Amino acid sequence: MLTALVFVPVAVALLLFALPGRTTPTVVRIVWIMASALELALVIAMWAGYSTNGGMQYEQRARWIPSAGVGYHVGVDGLSLPLLALTCLLFLACALYSLREKRRIREFAALFLFLETTCLGLFAALDLILFFVFFDLSIVAMYFIIAGWGHRQAARAALKFFLYTFIGSLALLLGFIGLYLAASPHTFDMVELTKQNPLAGRSVYGGLVLLAIVVGLAVKTPTVPFHTWLPLAHVEAPAAGSAILAGVLLKMGTYGFVRIAMPMLPEAWRRYALVLVVIGVLSVLHGALVALAQTDFKRMVAYTSVNHMGYIVLAIGAAAATSDSSAQARSLAVTGAVTQMVSHGLLTGALFLLAGVLYERGRTYDMGAYSGLAAVAPAFAAMTGIAAFASLGLPGFSGFIAEFQIFTGSLGPRPVATSLAVIGILLTAGLFLRALRQLLMGPLHLPDAPGTPRAFPDIRLHEGLAVVPLLVLAVVLGVAPRFLLDIIEPASRSVLELLTR
Repeated sequence: MLTALVFVPVAVALLLFALPGRTTPTVVRIVWIMASALELALVIAMWAGYSTNGGMQYEQRARWIPSAGVGYHVGVDGLSLPLLALTCLLFLACALYSLREKRRIREFAALFLFLETTCLGLFAALDLILFFVFFDLSIVAMYFIIAGWGHRQAARAALKFFLYTFIGSLALLLGFIGLYLAASPHTFDMVELTKQNPLAGRSVYGGLVLLAIVVGLAVKTPTVPFHTWLPLAHVEAPAAGSAILAGVLLKMGTYGFVRIAMPMLPEAWRRYALVLVVIGVLSVLHGALVALAQTDFKRMVAYTSVNHMGYIVLAIGAAAATSDSSAQARSLAVTGAVTQMVSHGLLTGALFLLAGVLYERGRTYDMGAYSGLAAVAPAFAAMTGIAAFASLGLPGFSGFIAEFQIFTGSLGPRPVATSLAVIGILLTAGLFLRALRQLLMGPLHLPDAPGTPRAFPDIRLHEGLAVVPLLVLAVVLGVAPRFLLDIIEPASRSVLELLTR
């Protein structure tokens, strides 16, 4: 079932190109939506059959390059299953949102289906080379989405995105080769490397391998100072591309930290965890402060992603302070980090789709060009307000559950850093409240530029079908998160057991 989940989207993408040239765009859209809905149904079935006792499940192995210690090895545990579900949900939302896309819809749908396979494959991979292959292929797919369907500076944004993340992937590959050479027998299998702990007692070698892996993953996350590719890529990408970039691709970095760096390099991680804590706090504060200075709505949301990813890095860094806090607190920090990945994916995905609605109506993201939208588009105003309040961590939403766990788990071992990070919540509240006041309140004002209609239509059906489920799930997780936490907590405890070796 897991292999089918990973490769069905790319099979459908190939099918789209096999259809006759006279196939109508409507047929392409229906096939895309049906494939995405099938993926969501498969992951729901996997969730229903998953045992909360923990451990790797749905494992599948096959020989691939045995002479190099490389194999096809996939599986699911409490770290990867929530991200697989998030990926399927967001790709379905983007398929629905793109129902009115008219530009080269066959190629657009095929690229998104190919990208879905790379994302699902990475979260399911249990071999470092398999992880790296999906990691790199996701860069290629997103490059073409930005370059082919982006805005005015799309080519420049796509090139900058590709170069930054590709260089990061090369650093990641060096780290993986370092792990492979240290293992005996040599292997790229994640499960075997985790059991071996091959760099135990090798402080210099372990530090260099950790540095390579952390740099590669930090570029993808992205954290300060590797984040400069992110705002331009988001602003120039189409709305659906931005939703996937923020909601799924950024999680590849943070997921790599908890799947690879922490359990496979426990000694080096503990030694240099304070560096990660500092980077996390800098990302939280820098992301929030720069977002506060923005007048472009989409760029503002992009910088809040740097802020929210900083909370995750803070939590997983604080979890390494084994002598300064209880195991329960450290487990809470890791659980909060994974919950934040899911919460951020839902909320930021919704915000970028709503930013796309704004641009489709007014042809600009400049917040100064709008006001009073609540009077003419109450549904848009309500959805934007809910997404904004959820993103700033208001109780009753998934963001509060995630950040509460992160701060509770991190405060004991890293009180100063955690206290500084709390300031990020105040800054985030200020920037979102300012944006809501500018866009939604006051007398009606709309952009007056060539090609922009004076009317501002409210949320259309396909836009509502894409955004509403994301916001509803954010509320469900904020009110009754137990079904998610029961999956994540056993895996978090397992990571911490490996970290204390």
